[in-house]
Amino acid sequence: MRIKDTAEEWRITASETPFTGNKTSVRTDTVVMPDGSAVTRDYQVHPGSVAVLALDDQDRVLVVNQYRHPVRQKLWEIPAGLLDVPGENPLHAAQRELYEEAHVKAEDWRVLTDVYTTPGGCDEAVRVFLARGISDVEGERFEVSEEEADMEIARIPLTDLVRGILAGELHNNCLVVGVLSLTAALAGDGLDALRPAEAPWPARPFEA
Repeated sequence: MRIKDTAEEWRITASETPFTGNKTSVRTDTVVMPDGSAVTRDYQVHPGSVAVLALDDQDRVLVVNQYRHPVRQKLWEIPAGLLDVPGENPLHAAQRELYEEAHVKAEDWRVLTDVYTTPGGCDEAVRVFLARGISDVEGERFEVSEEEADMEIARIPLTDLVRGILAGELHNNCLVVGVLSLTAALAGDGLDALRPAEAPWPARPFEA
């Protein structure tokens, strides 16, 4: 049996936004349940994100180490960023993030996977790209600030990342999803069978 997520929207009788931040907000909806009762649901409204699993010709993954204040940890992650512009092409955003965070470009881009990070409390959708044929960008590096100013960059063998994930030593959502998806793709139909970089993304429709 093939299973597939499907679009559906239950009736909303009221909605308010009690908090609005710089990039995200909190919304409270009153939702009608199948039995006719109504409940309130609070959730974070998020613009969406992209992440890049950049794989070099030695099967090493480009990772960055960054402080994340909400969890009070420095996490190893793959380059990622917000979809700041409504309707922005996610591939263009991913290429920008790879350049800004790692000063790297890539020749071959594929969609590795699409995920909702925490669908019980946030509508954030993330598209994780696979980037191959990577090389350094010529010229000066992008000027970073705040947490990114203290960021460390490394290239780690894929097998080491898998071990770290299963050992409970690596926790970033995009890193975990990206690394395990890549491992599954390598063991399955191969990387050339992945979706093209411009594949439709119903969760965050974009302009070509």
